[in-house]
Amino acid sequence: MNMDDVKDKPKEYWKKKLTSDQYDVCFLGGTEPPFTGKYWNTHEKGTYHCIACGEPLFSSENKYDSQTGWPSFDRSIHETNIEYVDDFGFGMHRTEVRCKNCGAHLGHVFDDGPKKTTGKRYCINSAALDFNAK
Repeated sequence: MNMDDVKDKPKEYWKKKLTSDQYDVCFLGGTEPPFTGKYWNTHEKGTYHCIACGEPLFSSENKYDSQTGWPSFDRSIHETNIEYVDDFGFGMHRTEVRCKNCGAHLGHVFDDGPKKTTGKRYCINSAALDFNAK
């Protein structure tokens, strides 16, 4: 299979490729506890990619400290790299953010971000990301 078929890869492929925490977040919709992820407090310049397929998702230029304990961004690198799904879990309506290339769950987007930019807060799990420093 080539990368065009990445959404069709079986769960066994992802279980071998990813750690158990990464698989739980990306393909079971899990969430890491706040202030525990690798990138929540990272301040280096670079690009955040999908841990599963390598798709570029977020830039450090759009990362900010939301004081929530998860990496937060006010926008994605390219809207075409992200897909949005209605999430009605836990008795509320949220907007789930997924990698459009492979379908990995990344986190959620909220409307309580910086008003001076987009007003959006992409609350993303570190376990769903791989960081490439500039």
